[in-house]
Amino acid sequence: MKNLGQMMKQAQEMQNKLAEMQEGLANVEVTGSSGGGMVQVTLTGKSEARKISIDPSLMGADDKEVLEDLLVAAINDAKSKADNMAAEKMKELTGGLQLPPGIQFPFS
Repeated sequence: MKNLGQMMKQAQEMQNKLAEMQEGLANVEVTGSSGGGMVQVTLTGKSEARKISIDPSLMGADDKEVLEDLLVAAINDAKSKADNMAAEKMKELTGGLQLPPGIQFPFS
């Protein structure tokens, strides 16, 4: 039984490391661009939108900030809906079996 205790300790350590990694992803930012850099989107490592930048030549300058804010909100809304859909699909796949706290699938 001593080996079982050691395995449980290792599993707990792995779970803690995964939780720390997920927290760290929230603080990392990546930027993607398109149109030769005329449109840029900044997301966290957990795929949350942080910033969108649109070159003013693509629209009227008066609407720039409003359009950027609306795009961020739309991306976050779509991401939330996708996460909810994935959770429902996982629930169907597992027959409602709950994963341990802190563990998410698909691993994000």
